[in-house]
Amino acid sequence: MSANEQTPSDATLTAEEQQRVISEQLKKVGLDTSDLEADFVHYLYNSMGRNVASEPYYHYKALSFAVRDRIMQLWKQTWASYQQQDTRKAYYLSMEFLIGRSLTNNMLNLGVESKVDQALYNIGLLLEQVQEAEIDAGLGNGGLGRLAACFMDSCATLKLPVMGYGLRYEYGMFKQLIKDGHQIEAPDHWLGYDSYPWEFQRREYTREVRFGGYTRQYQDSHTGELIVHWETDEEVLAVPYDVPIPGYKNGVVNTLRLWSAQATEVFNFSEFNKGSYFEAVSSKAEAENITMVLYPNDTSENGKELRLRQQYFLVSASLQDVVAQWIEQHGKNFDHFAEHNVFQLNDTHPSLAVAELMRILVDDMKLGWDKAWSITTRCMAYTNHTLLPEALERWSEHLFEKLLPRPLEIIYEINARFLKEVSMKWPGDNERLRTMSIIDEHNHVRMAYLAIVGSFSVNGVAALHSQLLKDGLFNDFFQLWPHKFNNKTNGVTQRRWMASSNPGLRELLARYIGEDWITDLNQLSRIEALKSDAEFRQGWQAVRHENKQRLANLVEKETGIYFPVDSMFDVQVKRIHEYKRQLLNLLHVVHLYSRIKRGDTADWTNRSVLIGGKAAPGYFMAKKIIKLINNVASIINNDPEVGDKLKLAFIPNYRVSAMEIIAPGTDLSEQVSTAGKEASGTGNMKFMMNGSVTIGTLDGANVEILDAVGEDNFFLFGLKTPEVAELRQHYNPQACIEADYDLQCVMGLLESGHFNQFEPGLFDDLIAAIKSPSDPWMTLADFRSYIDAQQAASDAFRDQDRWIDMSIVNTARSGIFSTDRTISQYNEDIWKLMPVGE
Repeated sequence: MSANEQTPSDATLTAEEQQRVISEQLKKVGLDTSDLEADFVHYLYNSMGRNVASEPYYHYKALSFAVRDRIMQLWKQTWASYQQQDTRKAYYLSMEFLIGRSLTNNMLNLGVESKVDQALYNIGLLLEQVQEAEIDAGLGNGGLGRLAACFMDSCATLKLPVMGYGLRYEYGMFKQLIKDGHQIEAPDHWLGYDSYPWEFQRREYTREVRFGGYTRQYQDSHTGELIVHWETDEEVLAVPYDVPIPGYKNGVVNTLRLWSAQATEVFNFSEFNKGSYFEAVSSKAEAENITMVLYPNDTSENGKELRLRQQYFLVSASLQDVVAQWIEQHGKNFDHFAEHNVFQLNDTHPSLAVAELMRILVDDMKLGWDKAWSITTRCMAYTNHTLLPEALERWSEHLFEKLLPRPLEIIYEINARFLKEVSMKWPGDNERLRTMSIIDEHNHVRMAYLAIVGSFSVNGVAALHSQLLKDGLFNDFFQLWPHKFNNKTNGVTQRRWMASSNPGLRELLARYIGEDWITDLNQLSRIEALKSDAEFRQGWQAVRHENKQRLANLVEKETGIYFPVDSMFDVQVKRIHEYKRQLLNLLHVVHLYSRIKRGDTADWTNRSVLIGGKAAPGYFMAKKIIKLINNVASIINNDPEVGDKLKLAFIPNYRVSAMEIIAPGTDLSEQVSTAGKEASGTGNMKFMMNGSVTIGTLDGANVEILDAVGEDNFFLFGLKTPEVAELRQHYNPQACIEADYDLQCVMGLLESGHFNQFEPGLFDDLIAAIKSPSDPWMTLADFRSYIDAQQAASDAFRDQDRWIDMSIVNTARSGIFSTDRTISQYNEDIWKLMPVGE
């Protein structure tokens, strides 16, 4: 959208006047039930060519178009406000935006849910069935992408001029199927062969991204300046698709711009005439591969190359776009560019933005290096999301030289100047030069280092994580630039994760404290005083029972396993990874099974355990963990002696829409990663907000959750981060086994092949890994503490009055984990944006 396309806006309007303008804009499309009903029928009959008796998918599309009409005027108004105010803007660069379903969230933020519900009811349709027809957008995988989506929601709700930039993947990571207990990856063609109703193609803003070739240098005959020309051998078009992100009932609609890769020439006619039919269309296929699939399997060289292409494609198209917007308003004067623009790099994936902005400013805009570097380093801000060194991306110089020869030259120059600064700080310290160099000793580019060197702000995502970055992973950089480092604890948006996904709780809260918490989550603290109110407690318990029934229905539908609603719902859903220790959870399940078989069931608490998550296609051990979970589940669920005492299910294809049912229905939230390994976590926050009680280690944001709720409302176990480091020097898993009878029973069942009687040796590698003294996750070291904490959780759950108290306290004290708070801190400390209209 360009400014001259938009509805004019007066930047000096008061809040009251703005609200009047918003109301007038919405009146043009109508917000009454009759208006919504008429538009729904119009789109169903005239655009879809269907009638009321058609499939729910067509109802979903027709309703989406009707709701979208109500967003469009506000969207245009918002864009015009940003342009006319010429305000400072932020750009959130992320390889993932896990937005899930959009219809429900957009209706909530627009404030039309009840009217839409009534409109559909008048026609003879149920809103819930229409909502279920929407497919989760496959634009992300896990916490990183979901955080980005929550951030976009909060930015719009806080009226901040923030634009998201991502990739429009045609296929998601994969659709997870379970066959004979094994993970099977199937294509997740979420876009299908139809249009996505929430996107708008903006072909007029297409950018060109270049790859390959070589560079040549020459002196300008007039100025004597050194000119570098990048002779590329491949150009790919980046075509933008814009998705509206409405704020909550405030008239603001921000933009998420997703880039789709297309060939510059769809069809090579000369090759076709030569009879080379494959070559005639090969360039189109190769170009479109860039945005074909989220997270290609990068265990192969081809996968690595595609991933690097994706990252450069994102940052190059996005930065070109921002620069073009700047030139449209300001010409080629970049003196104040840094004062008006800030780029937030969501993890290391967009780190190439540092080199690419330098390339644009130096090569295309002809700025001198020092001026360009001054601009770049005042624009870039970097968020780190991992404490695992192996997760910090490194790309080989060979691959860089093949794909991105000019950005590589710029990185060399950045590194040379940076190392000069290091040597000035620590003269003669060659070891420090080696460890801090952006180019490592194995000729790889350290992308996290590039981001740190090129950014004015470096933040972690939980208090412990940020401290460990300063003390360990990035200690040298912290010593050099302590002012750059800060913490921004993650959050989640309560609009998606409470108001939308937990309607029963929303209704209960509305009766007692109103709905101000939807935009100010700290208001939840008011319900703690209601713990002793019998009517409120009864309502709380009724809501939780209803939510557990919804979850039980989902589990039975997806797995065929029935969860008794009066049992404790014990849940761990997240990416399958050894450090997240789904294995530790499973060891506890086997321990409970062993107790049942031994007749040790005094003071028993019935428990239904749910585990879900995807393993990366090339992650052998993670896929074995999934298989073991399913094998154990098969034995337990088919043993009549176990019955309802213990259930175990693995829910396939874990996704946002599933979590919207899982979080409200969970009693016990499993957050059991090895201390010092999880950066933050956001699932722990979603569970907490909805009244779940956490069992967890002192890791990531668990530390802050424990601080908020206190030890009486949290089941803490396990080694602390310093203790993990100390024990690692002399870790002896066999000693742990020999000292613990319960652990002996568990390992005996695993090693005897009880859970793989017809698949001998299948889990030997998993068993060997947890028994190894070099096990980095130290699973068995925490076993005893974990079992004791689980017993304490069982005892507490049997006392339902106590459990309700704990549940209420967890929700009441979750206010600090809203992304509204997180984004406010990003804005106050890093972005420094002025909310629209203020």
